[in-house]
Amino acid sequence: MEENLRVNLKTSIEESKKWFERAKKVLSGGVSSSARMPAAGTIQTPLYINRGAGSRVWDVDGNQFVDFLLSYGSLIIGHSHPKILNAMEKQIKLGTMFGTCNTAEVELAEQICKMVPCADQVRYANSGSEAIAGAIRAARGYTGKSKILKFEGHYHGWTDQLAVSNRPSAEEAGNFETPASRPHSKGIPSGVVDDIIICPWNEPEILKNTLKKYNRQIAAIIAEPLVANNACIMPKSGYLELLRTESNKRDIILIFDEIVTGFRIAPGGVQEVYGIIPDLAVYSKAIGGGMPISAFAGKSEIMEPISKNTVKHGGTYNGNPISAIVALETIKVVNEKDALAQAYNVSNEIMEILRFEAKQNNINCIIQGLGPMFQILFTDREEVTNYRHLFDVDSLKFGIFRDTLLENGIHINSSYSACWFVSTVHTPDDVNIAKKAIREGMKKIKK
Repeated sequence: MEENLRVNLKTSIEESKKWFERAKKVLSGGVSSSARMPAAGTIQTPLYINRGAGSRVWDVDGNQFVDFLLSYGSLIIGHSHPKILNAMEKQIKLGTMFGTCNTAEVELAEQICKMVPCADQVRYANSGSEAIAGAIRAARGYTGKSKILKFEGHYHGWTDQLAVSNRPSAEEAGNFETPASRPHSKGIPSGVVDDIIICPWNEPEILKNTLKKYNRQIAAIIAEPLVANNACIMPKSGYLELLRTESNKRDIILIFDEIVTGFRIAPGGVQEVYGIIPDLAVYSKAIGGGMPISAFAGKSEIMEPISKNTVKHGGTYNGNPISAIVALETIKVVNEKDALAQAYNVSNEIMEILRFEAKQNNINCIIQGLGPMFQILFTDREEVTNYRHLFDVDSLKFGIFRDTLLENGIHINSSYSACWFVSTVHTPDDVNIAKKAIREGMKKIKK
C-alpha cells in the first residue's frame, strides 16, 4: 500500500505552535540550540518531535516524516534500534552514573582503537565542542605553540577557541588569499581570535604561503576533511595529502574534525576512505547512537601529556556508563561487514533522483557529498570547492524546496548549507517517498 505522508504546514502543526509559544516564555529564543530555529522557508515554527522509530519520526501533532536529519547525523543506525534499547535498559538497571571508572568506557576505547587508524589512545567528552577543545589543548600542550590554522567556513563547535570565521559575510571575510579572522559571535575575546589563522579550503598554494609566513608558530592545523557543516564540500584530489605532508615538514599537529564523518562514511571515517592519517581526530554524532558522548583520539606521544596530567582534561560525565555502552553497541553495528551498504545505496539513489528531477525542470544545482551524507545547492556554479562559493547559492530556492519536502513527509535540515543524512535502516519505501517529494519540490521552484 502506497504511503501518504502529506502534511499541511499551515494547519497541521498547531500543537508545535502552542509548545513554541510556551517555550519562548522560558527558553532563550524558545530553543536550547540556535540550530533548532528554522533557517529557510516560510514555516518559522520548529517541529516538536516526540517519537522516532527506524527511519521515521512523529511530531506532537501526529505527523509522520521520513527522517533525513537524524539528529544532525547522530543516528547512523536509526531511531530506537533494538540493540541500543537493550543496552540502555540493562545499564539503567545497574545504575546511571557513578563518577568513577567503568568497564564500558574501556571496551569502547578498545573498539575505537581497532577501527580508527590514528587512534592509539582515547579521551572522552560529552559534545563535539568539548572534544575539539580537548584536542586543541593536547596539540598546544605537546608542541608548546599557540597558533592554530583553521579553514574558512569549517565549523568546530561554538566555544571561543575555534568559533572563528565559521560563516563570515562577504564583507567580513576580507581578502581571499589572507582571510580575516572573524569571531562567530559577540562575546568572543579578541585574544582568542588573534591566535587563529584562517585559510581558504582547497587552495594548495595559499596554504603553503600561509605556512611559510608563520614559519614554526603553528601548533595545529584543524580541518573538516569533508566539510559537513558547509554543503558537504569535498577535498580536491591531493589536498588531504598536502595537509599531511606540510604538517610533517613543520612539526605541526594535524587534526581531523570527524565529528560528522566519523563512523558514518566508513567504520574508520575519512582516514579509512582517503588513507590519510592525522595525528589527532575528534568524534561525536554517529559514535553515540543518540546519546551525548564525544571523543578525541590520537598518537600515544601526543596524548601522553594528558596521561601524565601535565595537560589537564576532565569532566564528570566523560565516558559515563550509559553513553559508553550505547556508543559501543552503535559502532559494533557500524563495524559489521556491509553494515553501511544500505545507507550508501539509499543515499546514492536519492542523489541521482535529485540530479534527474533538477535536469527535467531545467534547474541549475550541485549535489555533492560522500556516502550517507550529501547536500543540494541551488547555484549556477559548476563546482563549489570553498566557503565563498556558497555566497552564490540561492537560499530562497532552497527554502521553497525544503518546505515542499516537509509537506510531503521528508524531514531535512532547514539550512541551505547543511547535509542530508541517511541511516542503515532507511528503506526503498523511504526512497519512493523522497522521490515524489523531490519531484514536487523541483516543480515548485520552477514556477
